[in-house]
Amino acid sequence: MKIVKFAIPKGHLSEKTLAILNRAGYIISGDDRTYRPSINDPNIELKVLRPQEIPIFVSEGMQDVGISGRDWIQETHADVEILLDLEYSRVNLVLAVPKNWLNINSLSDLIEKCVIEGRALRISTEYLSAACDFVKSNLTYKKYWINNDPQIITPWWRTGSNEKVQIFLSFGATEAKPPEDADAIVEVVDTGTSLSQNNLKIIETIMKTSALLITNKQSLRDPEKNEKITDILTLLRGAVDGSKKLHIFANVRKDNLDKLLKTLPALKNPTISPLSDPNWVAVNTIIDKTMFLQILPDLRNLAQGLVVYEPRQVLPLEEIANGNGWK
Repeated sequence: MKIVKFAIPKGHLSEKTLAILNRAGYIISGDDRTYRPSINDPNIELKVLRPQEIPIFVSEGMQDVGISGRDWIQETHADVEILLDLEYSRVNLVLAVPKNWLNINSLSDLIEKCVIEGRALRISTEYLSAACDFVKSNLTYKKYWINNDPQIITPWWRTGSNEKVQIFLSFGATEAKPPEDADAIVEVVDTGTSLSQNNLKIIETIMKTSALLITNKQSLRDPEKNEKITDILTLLRGAVDGSKKLHIFANVRKDNLDKLLKTLPALKNPTISPLSDPNWVAVNTIIDKTMFLQILPDLRNLAQGLVVYEPRQVLPLEEIANGNGWK
């Protein structure tokens, strides 16, 4: 079988990425000492890269599979296949301005303010493309400048014809830029605490983002690589789904079984097995974790010897086999 090159992210995505890979059954060693850690699958070659780089490297075929944030996939306009939302590192990409600008509560308000004051609107961000696309989609922007591109400014080049809206590349500490060096910032936030501490407020949410499993489209068309990529998808999908489920075992008297199944709609298609005592059966099933507290009173009253644990993985093998496992 051909080797599949798998890029995993360095930085803020690293810890949770290693955790979900471990939950999926992969054993990774040397990740804290090398950019080429080992993995317990001889047909996978790992490489640690910055999440900003991974979408492009996957798109260009230098890596077959990768994990990066939706924000960087959209920022780079990478032509990749999204296999799975891994559902961690959920943050928002937002537009923020100084708190004391009480009358500025949207991008349209901000544009009007700068037009009235006769000066350029300045935005600082690491997300040049996302900021540009969001600004250009605004109806107030279109009213004044139609489809002209905002001016994007970096230390190496400038592009865009509209000098009335300028987007500056930030190299970090973006929250410190307003109001002297920027009117607004485009930044990822989790709780928004850092923005608040720097006297900023959110006026627009541009994008909700999380970690995604992506693949090169050409790699998917390679039969050998497709097999290994499907294995990776299956195991990671199982880890994601497993984190949302509970596996429960309960011993139930036969005369209570019908009542239990009727009153507990969450117990779909349980496995029912006889016990050594002919008056009792074992009920074995998977439920949504969110349902457990709701059904606990009925389980407590009708069952005996309840055992509950979180499965490491729930593998959707039928969905994967039918080509419906991607999401």
